[in-house]
Amino acid sequence: MTSSTIKSHISIKDLNMHYGKNHALKNISINIPDKKLTAIIGPSGCGKTTLLKTFNRLIENVDGTNITGEVLVDGENIYGKNADVTNIRKKMGLLNQRPTPLPMSIYDNIAFGMSIHGIKQKGVLNEKVEHFLRVASLWDEVKDRLHSPAARLSIGQQQRLCLARGLAVEPEIILGDEPTSALDPISTKHIEQKFVELKEQYTIVMVTHILRQARRIADYVIFMYLGEIIEHGPTEMVLGNPQHQLTKDYVGGAIS
Repeated sequence: MTSSTIKSHISIKDLNMHYGKNHALKNISINIPDKKLTAIIGPSGCGKTTLLKTFNRLIENVDGTNITGEVLVDGENIYGKNADVTNIRKKMGLLNQRPTPLPMSIYDNIAFGMSIHGIKQKGVLNEKVEHFLRVASLWDEVKDRLHSPAARLSIGQQQRLCLARGLAVEPEIILGDEPTSALDPISTKHIEQKFVELKEQYTIVMVTHILRQARRIADYVIFMYLGEIIEHGPTEMVLGNPQHQLTKDYVGGAIS
Protein backbone atom coordinates (compact mmCIF):
# COMPACT_ATOMS: atom_id res chain seq x y z
CA MET A 1 0.00 0.00 0.00
CA THR A 2 1.56 3.27 -1.14
CA SER A 3 0.31 6.82 -0.90
CA SER A 4 -0.53 6.80 -4.62
CA THR A 5 -2.61 3.60 -4.53
CA ILE A 6 -4.56 3.84 -1.27
CA LYS A 7 -8.15 5.05 -1.14
CA SER A 8 -7.74 8.45 0.44
CA HIS A 9 -10.08 10.65 2.44
CA ILE A 10 -7.67 13.56 2.78
CA SER A 11 -5.22 14.40 -0.03
CA ILE A 12 -2.48 16.97 0.49
CA LYS A 13 -0.72 18.52 -2.50
CA ASP A 14 2.35 20.77 -2.35
CA LEU A 15 1.41 22.14 1.08
CA ASN A 16 3.70 24.78 2.52
CA MET A 17 3.10 26.75 5.68
CA HIS A 18 5.02 29.64 7.18
CA TYR A 19 4.75 31.23 10.62
CA GLY A 20 6.27 34.57 9.72
CA LYS A 21 9.76 33.63 8.50
CA ASN A 22 9.59 30.10 9.93
CA HIS A 23 8.95 27.52 7.19
CA ALA A 24 6.99 25.08 9.34
CA LEU A 25 5.66 22.68 6.67
CA LYS A 26 7.74 22.03 3.56
CA ASN A 27 6.30 20.70 0.31
CA ILE A 28 3.93 18.18 1.90
CA SER A 29 2.17 15.84 -0.53
CA ILE A 30 0.46 12.74 0.82
CA ASN A 31 -2.81 10.81 0.81
CA ILE A 32 -4.39 9.92 4.16
CA PRO A 33 -6.13 6.51 3.99
CA ASP A 34 -9.90 6.32 4.31
CA LYS A 35 -11.27 4.43 7.34
CA LYS A 36 -7.81 3.63 8.69
CA LEU A 37 -5.89 4.94 11.67
CA THR A 38 -2.91 7.04 10.60
CA ALA A 39 -0.27 8.02 13.16
CA ILE A 40 1.96 11.06 12.62
CA ILE A 41 5.25 10.58 14.46
CA GLY A 42 8.52 12.47 14.80
CA PRO A 43 10.62 14.52 17.23
CA SER A 44 9.16 17.48 19.13
CA GLY A 45 8.82 20.56 16.94
CA CYS A 46 8.92 18.66 13.65
CA GLY A 47 5.51 19.88 12.47
CA LYS A 48 3.21 17.00 13.51
CA THR A 49 0.53 19.10 15.22
CA THR A 50 0.89 21.85 12.62
CA LEU A 51 0.11 19.36 9.86
CA LEU A 52 -2.83 17.93 11.80
CA LYS A 53 -4.37 21.36 12.32
CA THR A 54 -4.22 22.21 8.63
CA PHE A 55 -6.91 19.54 8.15
CA ASN A 56 -9.59 21.53 10.00
CA ARG A 57 -8.14 25.00 9.34
CA LEU A 58 -7.50 25.66 13.02
CA ILE A 59 -3.93 26.51 12.09
CA GLU A 60 -5.15 29.83 10.68
CA ASN A 61 -5.90 31.02 14.22
CA VAL A 62 -2.15 31.56 14.67
CA ASP A 63 -1.03 35.09 13.73
CA GLY A 64 1.36 35.43 10.81
CA THR A 65 0.34 32.16 9.16
CA ASN A 66 0.70 31.82 5.40
CA ILE A 67 -0.44 28.63 3.65
CA THR A 68 -0.02 27.57 0.02
CA GLY A 69 -0.97 24.33 -1.69
CA GLU A 70 -4.08 22.20 -1.35
CA VAL A 71 -5.75 20.08 1.31
CA LEU A 72 -8.53 18.09 -0.33
CA VAL A 73 -11.27 16.59 1.86
CA ASP A 74 -13.81 14.56 -0.10
CA GLY A 75 -12.23 16.10 -3.19
CA GLU A 76 -12.82 19.72 -2.08
CA ASN A 77 -9.88 22.03 -1.49
CA ILE A 78 -10.62 23.29 2.01
CA TYR A 79 -8.36 26.29 1.38
CA GLY A 80 -10.26 27.27 -1.75
CA LYS A 81 -11.96 30.67 -1.94
CA ASN A 82 -15.45 29.23 -1.64
CA ALA A 83 -14.75 26.68 1.10
CA ASP A 84 -17.28 26.62 3.94
CA VAL A 85 -15.11 26.57 7.07
CA THR A 86 -18.03 25.73 9.38
CA ASN A 87 -18.92 22.70 7.26
CA ILE A 88 -15.27 21.63 7.07
CA ARG A 89 -14.92 21.69 10.84
CA LYS A 90 -18.20 19.81 11.26
CA LYS A 91 -16.59 16.95 9.35
CA MET A 92 -13.75 16.82 11.88
CA GLY A 93 -13.89 15.66 15.47
CA LEU A 94 -10.86 16.86 17.45
CA LEU A 95 -9.34 15.48 20.65
CA ASN A 96 -6.63 17.68 22.14
CA GLN A 97 -3.78 16.69 24.45
CA ARG A 98 -5.83 17.67 27.45
CA PRO A 99 -9.61 17.23 27.50
CA THR A 100 -11.62 20.43 27.11
CA PRO A 101 -15.19 19.77 28.28
CA LEU A 102 -17.60 22.67 27.98
CA PRO A 103 -18.42 24.45 31.29
CA MET A 104 -21.80 22.75 31.57
CA SER A 105 -23.31 19.41 32.52
CA ILE A 106 -22.29 16.04 31.12
CA TYR A 107 -25.61 15.85 29.27
CA ASP A 108 -25.31 19.34 27.80
CA ASN A 109 -21.76 18.70 26.59
CA ILE A 110 -23.21 16.11 24.21
CA ALA A 111 -26.52 17.82 23.45
CA PHE A 112 -25.10 21.30 22.78
CA GLY A 113 -23.59 20.60 19.37
CA MET A 114 -26.60 18.63 18.22
CA SER A 115 -28.89 21.51 19.23
CA ILE A 116 -26.80 23.97 17.21
CA HIS A 117 -27.19 21.70 14.18
CA GLY A 118 -30.97 21.60 14.48
CA ILE A 119 -31.87 18.71 16.77
CA LYS A 120 -34.28 20.19 19.34
CA GLN A 121 -36.65 17.36 20.33
CA LYS A 122 -35.96 16.30 23.91
CA GLY A 123 -36.67 12.64 23.25
CA VAL A 124 -34.27 12.52 20.28
CA LEU A 125 -31.60 14.35 22.26
CA ASN A 126 -31.98 11.90 25.16
CA GLU A 127 -31.54 8.92 22.85
CA LYS A 128 -28.55 10.40 21.09
CA VAL A 129 -26.83 11.50 24.32
CA GLU A 130 -27.12 7.95 25.63
CA HIS A 131 -25.97 6.48 22.31
CA PHE A 132 -22.80 8.55 22.04
CA LEU A 133 -21.91 8.12 25.71
CA ARG A 134 -22.21 4.37 25.11
CA VAL A 135 -20.02 4.62 22.01
CA ALA A 136 -17.38 6.33 24.18
CA SER A 137 -17.77 3.61 26.88
CA LEU A 138 -18.87 6.24 29.40
CA TRP A 139 -22.62 5.70 29.83
CA ASP A 140 -22.46 3.21 32.70
CA GLU A 141 -20.15 5.53 34.65
CA VAL A 142 -22.24 8.69 34.30
CA LYS A 143 -25.88 7.66 33.67
CA ASP A 144 -26.89 8.56 37.23
CA ARG A 145 -25.29 12.02 37.17
CA LEU A 146 -25.90 13.33 33.67
CA HIS A 147 -26.80 16.80 34.96
CA SER A 148 -23.74 17.24 37.15
CA PRO A 149 -20.83 19.39 35.89
CA ALA A 150 -18.54 17.71 33.40
CA ALA A 151 -15.58 19.26 35.24
CA ARG A 152 -16.17 16.81 38.11
CA LEU A 153 -15.21 13.85 35.91
CA SER A 154 -11.71 12.40 36.03
CA ILE A 155 -9.35 13.47 33.23
CA GLY A 156 -9.77 10.10 31.53
CA GLN A 157 -13.55 10.37 31.71
CA GLN A 158 -13.39 13.94 30.42
CA GLN A 159 -11.42 12.79 27.37
CA ARG A 160 -14.01 10.12 26.61
CA LEU A 161 -16.72 12.76 27.07
CA CYS A 162 -14.93 14.97 24.53
CA LEU A 163 -14.82 12.01 22.15
CA ALA A 164 -18.57 11.48 22.59
CA ARG A 165 -19.18 15.21 22.10
CA GLY A 166 -17.18 15.19 18.87
CA LEU A 167 -18.98 12.12 17.51
CA ALA A 168 -22.39 13.59 18.33
CA VAL A 169 -22.20 16.08 15.44
CA GLU A 170 -21.56 13.15 13.09
CA PRO A 171 -18.11 13.92 11.67
CA GLU A 172 -16.35 11.89 8.99
CA ILE A 173 -12.86 12.27 10.41
CA ILE A 174 -11.45 12.11 13.93
CA LEU A 175 -8.27 14.07 14.67
CA GLY A 176 -6.23 13.39 17.80
CA ASP A 177 -3.39 15.64 18.96
CA GLU A 178 -1.58 13.31 21.37
CA PRO A 179 -5.00 12.48 22.85
CA THR A 180 -3.64 10.14 25.54
CA SER A 181 -0.58 12.11 26.66
CA ALA A 182 -2.30 13.45 29.82
CA LEU A 183 -4.03 10.18 30.70
CA ASP A 184 -3.25 7.31 33.05
CA PRO A 185 -2.59 3.84 31.53
CA ILE A 186 -6.16 2.59 32.05
CA SER A 187 -7.71 5.68 30.43
CA THR A 188 -5.15 5.45 27.62
CA LYS A 189 -6.24 1.89 26.96
CA HIS A 190 -9.90 3.01 26.82
CA ILE A 191 -9.13 5.65 24.16
CA GLU A 192 -6.92 3.31 22.14
CA GLN A 193 -9.59 0.62 22.13
CA LYS A 194 -12.21 3.16 21.05
CA PHE A 195 -10.02 4.35 18.18
CA VAL A 196 -9.48 0.79 16.95
CA GLU A 197 -13.25 0.22 16.98
CA LEU A 198 -14.11 3.60 15.43
CA LYS A 199 -11.74 3.31 12.47
CA GLU A 200 -14.26 0.92 10.91
CA GLN A 201 -16.53 3.96 10.45
CA TYR A 202 -14.22 6.98 10.53
CA THR A 203 -10.90 8.12 9.12
CA ILE A 204 -8.66 8.71 12.17
CA VAL A 205 -5.46 10.75 12.17
CA MET A 206 -3.52 11.12 15.39
CA VAL A 207 -0.27 12.70 16.46
CA THR A 208 1.66 10.57 18.92
CA HIS A 209 5.13 10.70 20.42
CA ILE A 210 4.77 7.12 21.70
CA LEU A 211 6.16 4.62 19.20
CA ARG A 212 4.63 1.70 21.12
CA GLN A 213 1.21 3.30 20.66
CA ALA A 214 1.72 3.68 16.92
CA ARG A 215 2.77 0.03 16.70
CA ARG A 216 -0.28 -1.09 18.68
CA ILE A 217 -3.07 0.73 16.89
CA ALA A 218 -1.94 2.48 13.68
CA ASP A 219 -2.49 1.07 10.20
CA TYR A 220 -0.39 3.74 8.52
CA VAL A 221 2.50 5.88 9.78
CA ILE A 222 3.86 9.24 8.66
CA PHE A 223 7.33 10.14 9.97
CA MET A 224 8.16 13.85 9.98
CA TYR A 225 11.41 15.68 10.61
CA LEU A 226 11.97 19.46 10.50
CA GLY A 227 8.71 20.15 8.68
CA GLU A 228 9.12 17.48 6.02
CA ILE A 229 7.65 14.03 5.53
CA ILE A 230 10.63 11.72 5.49
CA GLU A 231 8.88 8.38 5.16
CA HIS A 232 5.33 7.03 5.20
CA GLY A 233 3.55 3.74 4.64
CA PRO A 234 1.97 0.79 6.45
CA THR A 235 3.00 0.62 10.12
CA GLU A 236 4.86 -2.67 9.78
CA MET A 237 6.95 -1.20 6.96
CA VAL A 238 7.82 2.20 8.45
CA LEU A 239 8.44 0.96 12.00
CA GLY A 240 9.56 -2.57 11.18
CA ASN A 241 11.72 -1.98 8.12
CA PRO A 242 12.37 1.75 7.66
CA GLN A 243 14.15 2.76 4.46
CA HIS A 244 15.45 6.22 5.35
CA GLN A 245 18.35 6.67 7.76
CA LEU A 246 16.51 9.40 9.72
CA THR A 247 13.57 7.04 10.25
CA LYS A 248 15.93 4.28 11.36
CA ASP A 249 17.57 6.66 13.83
CA TYR A 250 14.21 7.79 15.23
CA VAL A 251 12.76 4.31 15.53
CA GLY A 252 16.01 3.10 17.04
CA GLY A 253 16.08 5.92 19.61
CA ALA A 254 19.11 7.75 18.26
CA ILE A 255 17.02 10.92 17.80
CA SER A 256 14.02 11.93 19.89
